[in-house]
Amino acid sequence: MKRIAVIGCGYWGPNFVRIFSQLPESELKYACDLDEKRLEHMKTLYPQINTTTDMAEIARDPEIDGVIVATPVSSHHKIAKMFLEAGKHTLIEKPLCSSSAEAEDLVTTAKKNNVVLMVGHTFLFTAAVNKVKSLLDNGDLGEIYYVNSTRVNLGIFQDDINVIWDLAPHDISILNYVFEADPDAVAAHGRSFIRDGIEDMAFVTLHYPGNRMANLHVSWLDPCKIRRTTFVGSKKMVVYDDIEQLEKVRIYDKGVDVQPHYETFGEFHLAYRFGDIFTPRLDDVEPLKSEAKEFLSAMETGSPKRATGEEGLSVVRVLEAACESLRKSGALIPTT
Repeated sequence: MKRIAVIGCGYWGPNFVRIFSQLPESELKYACDLDEKRLEHMKTLYPQINTTTDMAEIARDPEIDGVIVATPVSSHHKIAKMFLEAGKHTLIEKPLCSSSAEAEDLVTTAKKNNVVLMVGHTFLFTAAVNKVKSLLDNGDLGEIYYVNSTRVNLGIFQDDINVIWDLAPHDISILNYVFEADPDAVAAHGRSFIRDGIEDMAFVTLHYPGNRMANLHVSWLDPCKIRRTTFVGSKKMVVYDDIEQLEKVRIYDKGVDVQPHYETFGEFHLAYRFGDIFTPRLDDVEPLKSEAKEFLSAMETGSPKRATGEEGLSVVRVLEAACESLRKSGALIPTT
């Protein structure tokens, strides 16, 4: 039985409170927030938990095994470092930190204190993303030509980060996971329409090893909520649509082949394949519950299988490079 504390009960924290209250392997002991009204609400829903505005109280409690940090990004480093140094396993909501220097410091601190550091890349625990990864690993898609991803909606506007830091971590973490590689370089273009200095829409291009390219469109200003990623391969193509309830993954047996032998341009032609469209069955398990179980398991084994602190650091480096590219009018920026 692992005793857990959740820091931050605003937007996403209450989901962690719910999950760790339900899991038989854990006991939710604390919910912490600076807003007394939020704590009163949590106490109404979960009368068995302790509520506090004092994080240091939790850090001093020898019974607490793990801590969830679901606070604004700018506060992640300070809060998480306190708990890591107190010997508490720590799961931080994405992105890991607001800079790669802060993220590196947390990775080092976790190793020094022999505790687990995880980041809330929840999509790595979805059945759909893992199905796409298995298709790539098995070679079913052939050579990946490119990936196109759209993650847009109207709001929610963030105060301390731009749209790249808010939405792109999902897609970057997914691509790093399925490709088992980090991008070599990134280029980005974006604009601030609503508030000066905080980009609310952006196009980000990632260059991965093996001549793989991915283009991301992220926005807080789109009238429609879209969460769609297309993987274009030499053998087959896959569309992953997280908004879809029943058919999140569709496999298209479509493609284009260049005829191998021709002597003149007049003889040159392409062969188009129009095959079946297949929708695989996916296990319907709440991703956040799988993420929480991975965190609890990592406390026993010493290391998570996915969403490690190192992976969180990699994503932050890409985000930093993308924002540097924004400031340099879309210049291609190395990520290492």
